[in-house]
Amino acid sequence: MLKKKGIGIGDEVKLDSPKGVFTGLLMPRPEGAEDTFVIKLGNGYNLGIDAKGAEISLVKKSQVPKPHGEEPKDRGEVAIIGCGGTIASKVEYRTGAVYPAISPREMRNAFPDVDSIATIHTRQLFELFSDDMNSSHWAILAKAIAEEVKNGAKGVVVMHGTDTMSYTAAAISFMLQDLPAPVVITGAQRSSDRPSSDNRLNLLNSVFAAKQDLGEVAVCMHAGPSDDICHLHRGTKVRKMHSSRRDAFRSINSPPIASLDYRASRFEPLTAYKKRSAPGSLKLAAKMSDNVALIQVHPDIKPKFISSLGSYDGVVLMATGLGHVPTNPTNEKHATPIFPAVRELVESGVPVVLAPQTIYGRLNLKVYTNGRLLLGAGVIGDGMDWTPECAYVKLCWVLGQTKDMKKVKQLMETDMAGEFGSRSPLEVD
Repeated sequence: MLKKKGIGIGDEVKLDSPKGVFTGLLMPRPEGAEDTFVIKLGNGYNLGIDAKGAEISLVKKSQVPKPHGEEPKDRGEVAIIGCGGTIASKVEYRTGAVYPAISPREMRNAFPDVDSIATIHTRQLFELFSDDMNSSHWAILAKAIAEEVKNGAKGVVVMHGTDTMSYTAAAISFMLQDLPAPVVITGAQRSSDRPSSDNRLNLLNSVFAAKQDLGEVAVCMHAGPSDDICHLHRGTKVRKMHSSRRDAFRSINSPPIASLDYRASRFEPLTAYKKRSAPGSLKLAAKMSDNVALIQVHPDIKPKFISSLGSYDGVVLMATGLGHVPTNPTNEKHATPIFPAVRELVESGVPVVLAPQTIYGRLNLKVYTNGRLLLGAGVIGDGMDWTPECAYVKLCWVLGQTKDMKKVKQLMETDMAGEFGSRSPLEVD
């Protein structure tokens, strides 16, 4: 029927059906729904109509370029690497489930205006939700990015799920050093099928950011609830702070790198950042330990549990306040300190690192007795304002380079990718 009438995906059509008359853009059909028309209505919502008893007519041909079977032979200046996630997801209309299935090529066809920002080429690396990402995937991704840069890419955009995006951003920040090209990680809180999807603005601003004079790993996401600007966050300082808002991502204890709007060709720096290194300077250090624990300290946490962590290569404790755990320096009879177990871990050769539960603010182990006890026991983290995710990922990376306790401490306390700063901002948002 569609062939006879010269109708294709993206065309504006009118559907006259027993359910009513509807006008919208013809969308791809979900698998297993051969007898269904799917159209995108003017309000942005998608509608599925049974083809039986329905008449379809062409209103206007699409101006979107037709999907091509092969990628252009010439490599674009910006490489887009697909890792799955909501930004590359479809809705299965019979069940309503969202699953990662849109390839970078399909994304390119969905957003033809990307060509007005940069020439691109795409590469599908993974098709998975970010909850399934781990250190093995980080290493593969880092190598893929390094390969793209080596082959001439002037910038790299990574499409990624938002749930663990901050972990991946931190990992790539440590794995790739002296970047001669920007690496911009982006995603979407809402799938492309939803009228409120943030995928278009995030993706196009990410491609725009990948052309800037930036030599860091960054995350590009909505700056506010509206489709106006995006913020570019340093890969080691970013955190997802809301489960569903489009502006869920925040820079922690640091301003964002920049505010940007590709439509106005505006890249407004908000803090100092590393510029591109010289071509050929990229260093790849992709080895990581996959045997590090991230534990939140809480009331009634058991010393026996802390002692059981001795099989790990390292432990990160999300400590309370300025960097505290139960120590009971006053010997109160009802208290159950875990400090002896923490000290035993360090003495046995397991590095213990502290990160703040408060998220915002800086650790200071010199103020209270419990902090000073931890500092004396050799716990790492005094003076740090890193996020728990970043502290965890950095310890994984450091332990991939060395197991020597002195070297571990030295590397953890060395700022390598902007993961901690010497000053704390007066205001947090």
